[in-house]
Amino acid sequence: MAFLNFNKSELVNLAYSLKREIICAGRTGAYCNTSIVTCNTRRYHGLLAVTLDRFNGDRYMMLSAVDESIILNGKHFNLGIHCYGDIYEPRGHKYVVDFSYDPEPVITYKVGEVVFRKSLILVPDSDQVLIRYELLESPAPVTLLLKPFLAFRSVHDLTRENPEADTSYSEVAGGVSFRMYPAFPDLYLQLSDRNAEWKYEPCWNKNVTYSDEYRRGFDCTEDLFTPGVFSLRLSKGASVVLSASLSEADPSKLKRRFTSIAAKIPEVTGYHDQLKCCADWLITRHNGVAMVNAGLSWLKTGLLRETLIALPGLALYGAGKPALFEEILDNLIAAEQERLNIRTTQVEAPLYLACTLQAYIDYGADPAKVWKKYGPTVKMVLDSYLPGRRREVAMHPNGLLWAQLDGVALTWMNAYIEGRAVTERAGYQIETNAFWYNAISFALDMESRYGLKDSSFVSRWAPVCEQVRRSFRETFWDEDSRRLADYVDAGGRNMDTRPNQLFAVWVKNSPLEEEIIPEVLKVVDAELVTARGIRTLSPRDPKYKGVYEGSQLERDLAYHQGCTRPFLLEPYIDLSFRVKGPSFTKRAEWLIEGFWADLSKHGVGAFSELYDGDPPHEPHGTISSALSTAALLSVTAMIEKNREL
Repeated sequence: MAFLNFNKSELVNLAYSLKREIICAGRTGAYCNTSIVTCNTRRYHGLLAVTLDRFNGDRYMMLSAVDESIILNGKHFNLGIHCYGDIYEPRGHKYVVDFSYDPEPVITYKVGEVVFRKSLILVPDSDQVLIRYELLESPAPVTLLLKPFLAFRSVHDLTRENPEADTSYSEVAGGVSFRMYPAFPDLYLQLSDRNAEWKYEPCWNKNVTYSDEYRRGFDCTEDLFTPGVFSLRLSKGASVVLSASLSEADPSKLKRRFTSIAAKIPEVTGYHDQLKCCADWLITRHNGVAMVNAGLSWLKTGLLRETLIALPGLALYGAGKPALFEEILDNLIAAEQERLNIRTTQVEAPLYLACTLQAYIDYGADPAKVWKKYGPTVKMVLDSYLPGRRREVAMHPNGLLWAQLDGVALTWMNAYIEGRAVTERAGYQIETNAFWYNAISFALDMESRYGLKDSSFVSRWAPVCEQVRRSFRETFWDEDSRRLADYVDAGGRNMDTRPNQLFAVWVKNSPLEEEIIPEVLKVVDAELVTARGIRTLSPRDPKYKGVYEGSQLERDLAYHQGCTRPFLLEPYIDLSFRVKGPSFTKRAEWLIEGFWADLSKHGVGAFSELYDGDPPHEPHGTISSALSTAALLSVTAMIEKNREL
């Protein structure tokens, strides 16, 4: 990925390198995530994490790390690096002279006259990571030592020395296999060099410290099992491939397999190519079931809200595959019947289905076929919001939806501190009711055009739609301040300036008159728009937190109280193009330029979940976000469309 640039002189500076992370994902749900010097700083870091059905489809870290050492003329050089408290040992990062991502992560070390290169590939369709080691320059043959660090634990947890762990191994072709606990699968470690030797030296490597977890006030230390060491001789120009996998590999084919997979990785020549690459990472096909991964490396796969919002961007503007869009949506609907029709703590999410289908039709789908297939689901969702159907939300006599469960945050702004919601927003929420009106209007229009002629749906729901429209402005619009309320509860209008008001004028069927759109944009432009997305709260608000740092409490206070969200650029830019036309193109380009500049930090080549509300808007959150990636894909498509007008 030649267009990604790194400060080579800073690679040995841990303050620089530990903040930049490698992230690779496969279609099976496996991932590889570590820093660019392969020092793990999070519990989620490791060389091979896999999705295990036997543990309810959660991800488990199998191989945490591999330490490489070179012996030349009797001198031992350890290229690994781990943190223990505030001490880094060994300090192999001092030998790093280059890092690139072209097309796979490649780290180059220089030890005197020895130049040594390490490349990593996560096999796309298998729970397998391949690491290729090449001796590029050396005055004499070297001995290469490889020490694996085994975890065998959930990616969300940490492990300790356990006397019940099975620390034995089994010999397999070209290597060894381990199963530390009976319920786990085997982990196979194999080398392409048949002359490699294995020396069993079982040991628990204690108190490995994850600096990012420490900084956030979390449990941050664990013990990792090191079963032994592989050793082999390498001459100048030679290479060897290490495979870590849940299935036994053929050692004689490992080099060829590495080369073949590397050759098939799409060439990245620009930012749009990288967006499409990230979109591919975020779509899994575990056991043949296509789903959206909400974010690497710790968010879940198949989440309702995240999938509905991200699906058009990932499957249509990223992959360009309408069939994939429908496959993922079908799987989501089948898996989320309870949230769609019975109960959910994401009250607006089921209603977003209409927006997702509208985006599909805009992309070019046949509206008659879309309604025939998905109309029954949309109508069932609407019915579920009628009085007496759901405990957490229901339609009031004025047609609006009132959402409330004491102490529960029922919208996407759902951070908690010690079990208490930071932004509960109980009552009439503006975005929930905007999606409600849009979904009813969409269903009425589609049913009128493509539904059954004797359908009673239109006659039943048309009065509701009109009632919602009449109530919406009366409830949310504050004439004195010329602003929309964020939500309305028993105490009246809450006038916090948040981005939720965007949705009220962005949805295709807005319950508000066009004259209000410029008023909303004026507020959003003045207080929420930044060079890295839309703020979640105005800086003029006393609750505003402009930096996402510090303890868990401090970060949760900032999460929806000032941090920006790149995914909110999609409705904002779409709405701005509708109002201002192609003249908004330059501004739209500026609003996404900063994300390209950030590709060489945080998640290398990936698009982060959130940014600080204050300049310089540093990235945070999940390393590769489905919402951010999808939004940027959709926005780039908007820009190209308007550039051609």
